[in-house]
Amino acid sequence: MPTKSRQPSSRLVIVPCGRSKIWDKHSTAGPTPAKDANTGTPFKLNRQYAETFGDAWLILSAKYGFISPDFVLLGPYEVTFKRKSSAPVSTDVLRHQVVDQRLSDFAFIIGLGGKEYRAAIESAFHQTAVELQFPFAGLPIGKSMQAIKRAIEKPRTATDLQ
Repeated sequence: MPTKSRQPSSRLVIVPCGRSKIWDKHSTAGPTPAKDANTGTPFKLNRQYAETFGDAWLILSAKYGFISPDFVLLGPYEVTFKRKSSAPVSTDVLRHQVVDQRLSDFAFIIGLGGKEYRAAIESAFHQTAVELQFPFAGLPIGKSMQAIKRAIEKPRTATDLQ
């Protein structure tokens, strides 16, 4: 579930899970909340962006779908939207999660991540009235990370983000 209460004008930020996980450096780290299990720089920057600009935030995991930052990951996994052979979560599951978690109660959804994550978010919210925003779409990862850093360093008002 999202980390803050929902309101009709509230903003949910969806952060992509990261490839780098805590188990890459600490193989004995046991079950860990998703917000701490994802350790790469892109995830950390995306998390900062979400915490700065969102009323709530979730992680889009290729394995589990839309998960709370406090969702406990039991251990490492290699699932990605980039390789269908890794068996990423299906669009049907994502659509059910949108309903079950009442994610369409948010007025605005900001999606972060690459084109595969954008496609997953767009498919999941296809038949909802939620306004989807992808402020860094089309940028290469390096430029995207620079733009996120700039946004965090100089936060804009909520109306600037609409």
